[in-house]
Amino acid sequence: MSDSNSDGLKGRTLFITGASRGIGLAIALRAARDGANIVIAAKTTEPHPKLPGTIYTAAAQIQAAGGQALPLTVDIRNDSQVADAVERTVKTYGGIDILINNASAISLSATPETDMKRFDLMHQINTRGTFLCSKLCMPHLARAPNPHILMLAPPLHLEERWFAPHLAYSLAKYGMSLCVLGLAGELRSRGIAVNALWPRTVIDTAALQVALSSFNSTQLRWVRKPQILADAAHVILMRGSREFTGNFCIDEDVLRAAGETDFAQYRYDGVREEDLLPDFFL
Repeated sequence: MSDSNSDGLKGRTLFITGASRGIGLAIALRAARDGANIVIAAKTTEPHPKLPGTIYTAAAQIQAAGGQALPLTVDIRNDSQVADAVERTVKTYGGIDILINNASAISLSATPETDMKRFDLMHQINTRGTFLCSKLCMPHLARAPNPHILMLAPPLHLEERWFAPHLAYSLAKYGMSLCVLGLAGELRSRGIAVNALWPRTVIDTAALQVALSSFNSTQLRWVRKPQILADAAHVILMRGSREFTGNFCIDEDVLRAAGETDFAQYRYDGVREEDLLPDFFL
């Protein structure tokens, strides 16, 4: 897809939580192609036994794609680590143009099977982490020419079916969505856009493959590649921050509205459109 602005995100600084792998890394790589500065705010410094990628391997990929990379060890549950990361970002790149609240914890368990440690983890990362990162980046975003906060969060469909099977996860994930709703209104007068992006279908990430381990190998291919979210995020981030805020966007809808017609590029070979697994909350 061609960009209406040929420079795209060149020279812009993106602070992306959880950018060492998956969707966060895909968004980073798309911005890197424009020549953006990417802060990889994640806690993986050593390879995970089940999940590939560290902040350092992500940095190498970003630089190879044409961007600048600043890998920072950040657990977004830790106030001082986030504050230090924001400070280092501003010292290195002179400011922050875009915050991507991507980091998230998932456990699709029913209430009796959800231990409180896991409950707390999801709320600390998903809701509290999103709130904290947004709060600390706000003063710097206010000085950017086209500032955006983008959450990887679902639209607010308050229906029983989205809570009953995995209440703890839904509460934590909807907390991110409520941050979109509140911050969009709070920051509108300051010209900072706050939007949400969510996939129409299940997205192929290592973390989700672990979460869906009960699925068979064929079903695990009935997903789209994370590049669809990266391309949709890019479209959103190119919008004027004073004109486009408070929206709960779906990846496919964003791209169709931007003129994209080739969705086969986001599927695996042999997988039909009708085979794709729909995502939660839609």
